[in-house]
Amino acid sequence: MFQDEARFGRISNLTNCWAPHGIRPEVPCQIVREYTYAYAALCPQDGVLDSLIIDGVCGEAMQYFLEEVSRRHPDEQIVMIMDGASWHRSEAIELPENMLLLFLPPYSPQLNPVEVLWKEVRKEGFYNCVFNDMKAVEDQLEKVLREFEQDPARVQSFAGFDWIFSIPLIAT
Repeated sequence: MFQDEARFGRISNLTNCWAPHGIRPEVPCQIVREYTYAYAALCPQDGVLDSLIIDGVCGEAMQYFLEEVSRRHPDEQIVMIMDGASWHRSEAIELPENMLLLFLPPYSPQLNPVEVLWKEVRKEGFYNCVFNDMKAVEDQLEKVLREFEQDPARVQSFAGFDWIFSIPLIAT
């Protein structure tokens, strides 16, 4: 599984949108610096996605997420591949028995298929939106992540990087 986390908040993400010819669309915009974080782990092979919304990034939050993924897959040996963020290497982390961590090379987010998930989540639920409060952000984030969790074929379609399946351990 590949893992990453992303920040979502009340700062608007503006992008192009459709409008009838001759009409210039008006899109509301705001800059409110309030955030929450989404953690996700996905398996490119079968499209399984596990996600949680947590208020921050730290060793304790990472520990909680890893335990939750382990709990959801008790009969599997999980190789969790992630970047080298400091909280991923925290001494506070005690790995579940069915999990092993591997780290991507530094400064290589393009190797992590979860980065594509974040782009898709933002496209599906956050572009050109204004949220009245953090509860609205979290509700939208939960809705979009749940849709992806329930559609493994869709996750598999953007997560199956060729280089991943060229690794003998992963190729079937």
